[in-house]
Amino acid sequence: MNFSSHIDAVLTVAVALANSLTPGEARGRGYAPPEGDELPAVVTAALRAGRADTRDVSGAEAAELSAVAADLRRVFDAVAAGRPDDAAGQVNSLLRSTGARPWLDRHDDEPWHLHFHGANDSLATGWAAGCATGLAIVLGGDGHGRLGTCTADRCDRVYVDASRNGTKRFCSTACQNRVKAAAFRARQAAQGNAP
Repeated sequence: MNFSSHIDAVLTVAVALANSLTPGEARGRGYAPPEGDELPAVVTAALRAGRADTRDVSGAEAAELSAVAADLRRVFDAVAAGRPDDAAGQVNSLLRSTGARPWLDRHDDEPWHLHFHGANDSLATGWAAGCATGLAIVLGGDGHGRLGTCTADRCDRVYVDASRNGTKRFCSTACQNRVKAAAFRARQAAQGNAP
């Protein structure tokens, strides 16, 4: 499912921020987000997942976006728990706090396209406004079931399902393969052919 190139980009960033900056489990192991000197590089990489030419972020911007990541994570968790009203409330809170507003923009020889800037044009507020608006578009439309949390054992990373049939259940191919391998081993053991 393609929303639009800009919406896809901000959704990619929302996922990257939530996955890289919130604690939990990832691919079968505990996950602790980076801190200190590591944080700006991780946040920069998350933003570049959606827009490759994003500049390096400062420590202060990284800290702001780390707080935003926790808010984004709550949206995915609410959807995964079957609480769409809570997810919508969290998105509305983000939209309100960032002062998100649509704006047609044109740069780098691209055609006009829709951006969602915050009330101030800081990097952190701009990305937070864009991510919140992207999630609002998904939650407010037919794609609300496309926000998910990985169903693999010991993984709670989030994703946006952009597949045609909307059946994605895992945050990554690695988790999908872990589940398939575990199921294969279980079948082998049940048949008495443990590897």
